[in-house]
Amino acid sequence: MSLSEWEPKYAEILKEFGYSRKKDEEAAIKLNSILKEKTPLKKLREKIRNQTVFVIGAGPSLSFSIPVLKKYKKIIKIVADGATKALIENRIQPDIVVTDLDGDIEFLKKASARNAIMIVHAHGDNQKKLELAADFDNCIGTTEGKPFGKVYNFGGFTDGDRCLFLARHFNAKKIILFGMEFGTKIGKYSKTRIPNKSVKIKKLRRGRKLLEWIASKNNLGLYTTSKPIKGFQKIDFAKLEEIIAS
Repeated sequence: MSLSEWEPKYAEILKEFGYSRKKDEEAAIKLNSILKEKTPLKKLREKIRNQTVFVIGAGPSLSFSIPVLKKYKKIIKIVADGATKALIENRIQPDIVVTDLDGDIEFLKKASARNAIMIVHAHGDNQKKLELAADFDNCIGTTEGKPFGKVYNFGGFTDGDRCLFLARHFNAKKIILFGMEFGTKIGKYSKTRIPNKSVKIKKLRRGRKLLEWIASKNNLGLYTTSKPIKGFQKIDFAKLEEIIAS
């Protein structure tokens, strides 16, 4: 996905939610100054390119997915923010964590200490939290606006859909979703605090639209074990082995 393709989607998001492009840019500048050094994208490319990856969200079905995820230790796991806690509590190591720092900071730090690549997102509402990125090794910054310095733009809006955009950007062979629901029920790991549930649901709805948009461009190799998503092949856990091996 090119930046020219992403920009109209970003403009829609700014308009829909009343966000400030200027504040997003200020957050990106701050994050760029905080990051210790430029983590080579080669690390991400080597983990993702031509691989089957699990994209793991913090939706309501995550708890049911844990026993299954435990069986696949060698599959690369790209984990959305709050889901990090669920995995680490169950002795499952995230390989890549995508976060805007709304999740449990203790478990984000644990993931980093265990060599996860941390993808920290800067936006206008999380500037005060960005200092936490200094505590992470192997940290890469992202923005929804123009990339520069140590801050990239792989596309995406919510932590969950940014995981998929990341996997797509680095050419994963197959992407299988877990705990990725975009309905009105919020998963218990989704966020440490939800001040406005209606806004959260609205964000999830936008995240779903973005996944459907990506799938409309090329839906080869896209699967979900969660609720059906247009463009993704719905599979149950019993089919996993077959999909991975094919």
